Amino acid sequence: MTQRKIIHVDCDCFYAAIEMRDNPTLAGRPMAVGGSADRRGVIATCNYEARAFGVRSAMASGHALKLCPDLLIVKPRMDVYKEVSREIQGIFRDYTDLIEPLSLDEAYLDVSQSPHFSGSATRIAEDIRRKVAQRLHITVSAGVAPNKFLAKIASDWRKPNGLFVITPNEVEDFVATLPVSKLHGVGKVTADKLGRLGILTCSDLRDWAKLALVREFGSFGERLWSLARGIDDRPVQNDNRRQSVSVENTYDTDLPDLASCLARLPELMASLVGRMARIDDSYRPGKPFVKVKFHDFTQTTLEQAGAGRDLESYQQLLTQAFARGDKPVRLLGIGVRLQDLRGAHEQLELFER
Repeated sequence: MTQRKIIHVDCDCFYAAIEMRDNPTLAGRPMAVGGSADRRGVIATCNYEARAFGVRSAMASGHALKLCPDLLIVKPRMDVYKEVSREIQGIFRDYTDLIEPLSLDEAYLDVSQSPHFSGSATRIAEDIRRKVAQRLHITVSAGVAPNKFLAKIASDWRKPNGLFVITPNEVEDFVATLPVSKLHGVGKVTADKLGRLGILTCSDLRDWAKLALVREFGSFGERLWSLARGIDDRPVQNDNRRQSVSVENTYDTDLPDLASCLARLPELMASLVGRMARIDDSYRPGKPFVKVKFHDFTQTTLEQAGAGRDLESYQQLLTQAFARGDKPVRLLGIGVRLQDLRGAHEQLELFER
């Protein structure tokens, strides 16, 4: 079996990072994204300045303000966070289609078969971090390892804005000193029980036979035995069917007018054709669409049923979309909505029986 190469990517204080990006006056002061304290709100996330006071995610906003009286709590903008998440997912797809999102701000990537950078997962992770920072002006941390369990631990090792790599040869020594509280699935109750048994590190855990762990912890005992040895065979799950194929580019210098935007379409078209060629026969291409993000981060998406997917059709869509803002453009994207033929086939079978 080929050794897996897994990357876990985790955005650094995602919601708060976006708010600081869009409003630079928030940077450098304790701030959080969440609900109002007078309405029994909770903190969704906070920046590192707030964390220094003990403020944490899922904490009551009222309690957070007691810990940090100067804390500024900003109302969430979920539509913005979702859009940034989609753009990050688009960057991931430059390297692999084996992507397992865990939330808006983190995901596993299996790059075992990726041809990029001669198959170097470390260099792929570095490039992903560079592109996210360059295009979206936020930072992500990444962990590279032979499996999901270790990749997730690695991504947290050098936060924020860090990269940590665990090679196959380093697994045994790295895991030996790992506290059992870091193991996937070990919560406070299990950690306390392990502690009472004198098991504080994975090295301690390795002294126990598999059968003895099963007696103490049931079926989870077998899982503990494997994790203590750095074993995790879970594959990256990407069962979610695609709804579209798209390409986009954030430009270092804003495109000042419609003509300069139209001049960029051919290179986007070439990239889109390449991606479409990798889509299997279980999809049928549908409506074309364009996305325009203006210099002030406002954006619009325009699609049209029945339109062609040739250069002229995209030029017409882009012209209409640009007119909605008529101001300098920082990002252009084009794509195609997809019809899932596999889903249609399954539904047909259901009703025919």
